[in-house]
Amino acid sequence: MLAHLPILQVIVPLMAAPLCLFLTRSRLVWLFALIASGLAFVISGLLLQQVMESGTIIYELGGWEAPWGIEYRIDQLNALLLLIISALSTVVLFAAQTSIEKEIPADRHTLFYILYLLSLAGMLGIVATADAFNVFVFLEISSLSAYALIALGKQRCALWASYQYLIMGTIGATFILIGIGLMYQMTGTLNMYDLSQRLPEVENTRTVFAAFAFVIVGVCLKLALFPLHLWLPNAYAYAPSIVTAFFAATATKVAVYLLIRFTFSVFGLSFSFTALPLQLLFLVLGLLGIFVASFAAIYQKNVKHLFAYSSIAQIGYMIVGFSVSTTTGLMATLLHLFNHALMKGALFLALAAVVYRIGSVQLSQFHGLGRQMPFTMAAVVIGGLSLIGVPLTVGFVSKWYLVLATIENGWWPVAVLILAGSLLAIVYVWRIVEAAYFKPPLDGRESLNEAPLSILVPVWILVIANLYFGIDTRLSVEVAQAASQSLFGVSP
Repeated sequence: MLAHLPILQVIVPLMAAPLCLFLTRSRLVWLFALIASGLAFVISGLLLQQVMESGTIIYELGGWEAPWGIEYRIDQLNALLLLIISALSTVVLFAAQTSIEKEIPADRHTLFYILYLLSLAGMLGIVATADAFNVFVFLEISSLSAYALIALGKQRCALWASYQYLIMGTIGATFILIGIGLMYQMTGTLNMYDLSQRLPEVENTRTVFAAFAFVIVGVCLKLALFPLHLWLPNAYAYAPSIVTAFFAATATKVAVYLLIRFTFSVFGLSFSFTALPLQLLFLVLGLLGIFVASFAAIYQKNVKHLFAYSSIAQIGYMIVGFSVSTTTGLMATLLHLFNHALMKGALFLALAAVVYRIGSVQLSQFHGLGRQMPFTMAAVVIGGLSLIGVPLTVGFVSKWYLVLATIENGWWPVAVLILAGSLLAIVYVWRIVEAAYFKPPLDGRESLNEAPLSILVPVWILVIANLYFGIDTRLSVEVAQAASQSLFGVSP
């Protein structure tokens, strides 16, 4: 059984999705989906342990040797991503049954869990596979289910948000597919490892340059990198709260993984950063994303919109680390990828608790919630401190390594800009704190109770993780460092 863990990682949620149709009661479907996601989490933990101890795992589907057959290749990079996706999915699902009672009609609960598991399977498949065309297939499975999940939101705006995401997501996926097709035309293979061996022979051709451009632009659309981010704020704001928490913690992380995988493993470091001015381009776009999105977040009246723009800014930090193109820079990106999943998972789950009690995430409705929902708002405050990068939180760890990477590279002005961007986060986090703790409760809310434990427990699991991994950084730093060194070909 241990030998088949790579394929079981994807098969478990993929097969569990249609089986949900045979369960008639909503609570049974929720429990079944939770078990499936939990199994995926256990499998990802075992895979990470194997990879850290024994090195890269190669799994050939059906016994067909690559490149004729499809293979799954698990190394430190995607083992970390598999763990993040499955762990956050499982924690979010703990709160799903209670949260969707108020946001999704009862007759659509089964549909919600089917789509959720399909999206989970798609993301796990994108990360696990070593076949470029399979990346596109799993990308479509994940994306199509994501469009439908966003459309389940109770406001009519959810349909428009889903439509926006569908259009932009389809353009991004089409670009990726064209890029993959051009690579196949030049090399005759779709296996990523095989591509990395054959592309250097033809890397100076216009076809390969075009393939690289199509793939990068398509991935950046999925990534919501500034200025290709316009689909993300509405998708996060109008989707059901559980969907927002799941996607904010996982979806953009998968896109960052694809960017790293194609630039480092497929096209190669020398081509990606030497033949093309990728370093300067991503540095500029990353810094612009940090400041433009942070300023936009400051002026938002909807807290989901606020944290959605914050996510775009945090993506900017990851891209800046990526653009440094050193082992420390990439390590900072991978650390922030892990840490941001914990931050945004906690924050959007806390917002799910707020929606459950008051039915709104307008900032004007947060008045007095600090006294009425103390545990929920405490979670928001700690998540906000992590976003800012306060010591003893995970946000501090990744920003520390990011600043360190820029200073090592001699980019002192960039280090100053990173710190300035963190100061902007203080402003928009303070707006929430001010409303919740320094404004009197709204009329008619004197008897408002705290959120139910079924939502609070998962929220605080992630809050405690924000603090724990901000103090004990051994796991996150060790895996991120190993993955970064492996991609740069540096011996540990």
